[in-house]
Amino acid sequence: MNFFIPAAVAQEAAPAPQGNPMVTLIMFAGLFAFMWFFIIRPQRKRQKEHQELVGALKKGDEVVMTSGMLGRIEKVDDDYIVLEVADNTQLRFQKVAVHAILPKGTIKKI
Repeated sequence: MNFFIPAAVAQEAAPAPQGNPMVTLIMFAGLFAFMWFFIIRPQRKRQKEHQELVGALKKGDEVVMTSGMLGRIEKVDDDYIVLEVADNTQLRFQKVAVHAILPKGTIKKI
């Protein structure tokens, strides 16, 4: 009286089809190449450019911080810079927070 057990349960499962392992290997290599050329390589290039920018900072440079603040560098330490953002107003920032160096004379009077 097994009216509720479907006939498909009693059947044996068919074996999974076997694919060519080279296709899988080529797919992984293609995925890695895609990620390298479109994600990893451009990010490394940007990091290198930013490290060169931070390494070239010197007193008197006019910079834009990642926060959008503008200022003139008054002092450069190993990891920090002191920015003059207004008359007699100096703020201390990490060097890595510098977004860009502005051309001389961009900030006329702080």
